[in-house]
Amino acid sequence: MANKIESLKAAKDGLMLLAQLDHLASLGWENIDEDDLNHRLKWLGVFFRKSTPGKFMIRMRLPNGILTSQQMALFGKIVQNCGADGVADITTRQNVQMRGIRLEDIPDIFAQFRDAGLTSLQSGMDNVRNITGSPVAGIDADELYDTRVLAQELQDFLTSHGQGNPQFTNLPRKFNIAIAGCRDNSTHAEINDIAFIPAFQTGEPSSAFGFNVLVGGFFSAKRVAAAIPLNAWVLPEDVVALCEAILIVYRDHGLRDNRQKSRLMWLIDEWGLEKFRQAVETQWGKPLLTAAPKDEILWEKRDHIGVHPQKQAGLHYVGLHIPVGRLTADDLMAIAQLADTYGTGELRLTVEQNVIIPHIPTEKLDVFRQEAILEKFSIAPTPLWRSLVSCTGNQFCNLAIIETKNRAMELAQRLEATYDLPRPVRLHWSGCPNSCGQPQVGDIGFIGCKARKGGKVVDGVDIYMGGTVGKDAHLGSCVQEKVPCEDLPQVVGELLMNHFGARLKV
Repeated sequence: MANKIESLKAAKDGLMLLAQLDHLASLGWENIDEDDLNHRLKWLGVFFRKSTPGKFMIRMRLPNGILTSQQMALFGKIVQNCGADGVADITTRQNVQMRGIRLEDIPDIFAQFRDAGLTSLQSGMDNVRNITGSPVAGIDADELYDTRVLAQELQDFLTSHGQGNPQFTNLPRKFNIAIAGCRDNSTHAEINDIAFIPAFQTGEPSSAFGFNVLVGGFFSAKRVAAAIPLNAWVLPEDVVALCEAILIVYRDHGLRDNRQKSRLMWLIDEWGLEKFRQAVETQWGKPLLTAAPKDEILWEKRDHIGVHPQKQAGLHYVGLHIPVGRLTADDLMAIAQLADTYGTGELRLTVEQNVIIPHIPTEKLDVFRQEAILEKFSIAPTPLWRSLVSCTGNQFCNLAIIETKNRAMELAQRLEATYDLPRPVRLHWSGCPNSCGQPQVGDIGFIGCKARKGGKVVDGVDIYMGGTVGKDAHLGSCVQEKVPCEDLPQVVGELLMNHFGARLKV
């Protein structure tokens, strides 16, 4: 028996709502069909949120996390028009989400997206999500491959150049793809359904550059799995075609009865890796090459915060720390202005929810460092602030069990007032077990839950430790369950002293 989501997808593809958007906006949100409101609109990147009735979230698609100052300023204008409810968040997929949007404004917003070369289509529900890549692609002197073109080509294929592609709007569940072109795993390859990792195939007369392929990584409320090697290597020009083959196999054979067991890894588990690989080869129409003996992920993961030289002589990129990725309309416009004033108007987003401004000439750096906004968005943040990541939390997400963003900042501030730390410690917060804040990759991760203290039910967290990033990345595990949030300053303080060399301030 089909589950509810499969039934509503069979009744009508969510992408069909695009042609009905003006009509839906005229109805008012209270009068929209419940399945359209709560589910199908997500195929357009439009999310109804029960915690903010009548106000919607729009999730963009920004392949490789790249956008222009004009696009960032447009986001600022849209958020500004939402009044006190307007806010934007940088996500852990190098993307932007805007909140507080009224339904009646969405048709005009979509028209502005088209004019600005933007799209939000297929960014929610059972679609391929934003394509991630190295945030310093094309400007990193040590990069092995510039991932920007591949990320854009893949998005254009999956979304028919932003117009919507029904071929890939009915996957069993959501799907994540990452393309790494650098040596430090800046895309968190291990948590993607497909990840392309730089690797050289050795041979005569010379070695060839391409990608080893990982498959099956995902987070969910019921299971967390790291991606595993497909034992395959592809040239860059074959990346899109291989993604197509894998997606078709997953679309046509992925498990659909139970949505908790519908991600790609469940299919691989049921079939076995070799059968899955053979099915991909059959769909692709040619054999896969065996994986290269080793990949080129050799470094610890960089966060790109601060001032860094580019491979272009005389130019620098500067990483701004955006606490938990939260931006106001004024912030969006101010950052866009920085990119115009000091760079070329280009901006990059990172999976750590931060912003990079590239192409800043050496002679402009001293003046740039004096900009007042850098007091809010530091280029030299303190150790706990530097690596702080958080999901949306229950302020805007009805799935979240606890509030996260403000709580994450308050805890970091309190701990830094109490302890000296010799190095950054990555704190990742997720308001529920769906793990949007990726707590399993943090040095210390928090998953929201309910706990008991003094005979009362209170906000709490399960605490994870041991997540590593960069070379030989692996996921952390739960070390403490149902810790009341009010106890976290003491509990986390002890973890910092026992495991990360923190000392009480004198």
